[in-house]
Amino acid sequence: MTTDFGMEINLMSRMKVVMVANDMPPTPEWVARSLAERGIDLLERACASAAEVVAAAANADVVWLMGGSRVVTADVLPLLRSCRVILRTGTGTDNIPVETATLLGIVVANTPEATMHQVAEHALGLLFAVIRQIAVQNRLVRQGIWDRHRAWPDWHLVGQTLGLIGFGRIAQLVAKKASGLELKIIASDPAVDKAIMDGQRVEKVSLDELLERSDFVSIHVPLSAQTQHLIGEQELRRMRPKSVLINTARGPIVDQQALVRALAEGWIAAAGLDVLETEPPDPTDPLLRLDNVVLTPHIASYSDRFHDSFWTHSVQTLIALAETGAPIWIVNSAVSSHSRSAATRAQGAGD
Repeated sequence: MTTDFGMEINLMSRMKVVMVANDMPPTPEWVARSLAERGIDLLERACASAAEVVAAAANADVVWLMGGSRVVTADVLPLLRSCRVILRTGTGTDNIPVETATLLGIVVANTPEATMHQVAEHALGLLFAVIRQIAVQNRLVRQGIWDRHRAWPDWHLVGQTLGLIGFGRIAQLVAKKASGLELKIIASDPAVDKAIMDGQRVEKVSLDELLERSDFVSIHVPLSAQTQHLIGEQELRRMRPKSVLINTARGPIVDQQALVRALAEGWIAAAGLDVLETEPPDPTDPLLRLDNVVLTPHIASYSDRFHDSFWTHSVQTLIALAETGAPIWIVNSAVSSHSRSAATRAQGAGD
């Protein structure tokens, strides 16, 4: 069978899946059993290097990355001669060479709905933590300081404007969850039609207009070459002096040096960050010394349902691939213009 995405998969044969990572959580027993019942063989290998990936997955139909491991590099992909799909459990695919995969006709799949509610809730949680000064007040009380004026919550929500940079699944959930807070919601996303935003009572605007009008700005775009430092000095200076920046996407989307200046010099008032350019941060990072920042350690997707959702959505994706020839969620739909078999033959002709 050849799918619309250029994959040539014999649905009558068994599919070999190799999970590669160096930080894999324990795999529940039901995962391998559920896959085996549907003709999917699962092999787990803890790979800390590209060479180990090649050794483990050279003959795999699917290479499965649990989380943000960066062991599958652009140099590795041509050596995975049987690979038709790379599955990244989670949302972000900045740890996968998507462009190279597309050129080779390899589908990149992810599980974007596994943690989208948690991330949306965390973005709103950071906003509340900042504007209500929750983290600062908690620290002061524990230090024996009972002084309401030391960290006055100098913001309000009613009638204010929330700007969403990006309007994918998570941003749309933020808009939905924030709909009862009496906020005006605007969004900037060239890839999303105005009609979709109108249907959710969200106004479509340009990025510059969003930065200039928003009291609160929340980032919800994937990290790519196009979004690296999307928010830099120029963008931060466009924001209002009393505005708040929230980032639960990826750290490098924001120029952190510019952000430190913006927070220290009053270009913007505060920030709530779940992600940083360098994780974990260096102990000397000036961001850690600023009182107008609330920081969490890249935990926006975590909850009591985290592990169950990660495994369940991944298994569902693999089963869909085995039964229909295509995963549920596809990152690089442009792979349809390439065939892995053709790309492999072309490469082989030049070896």
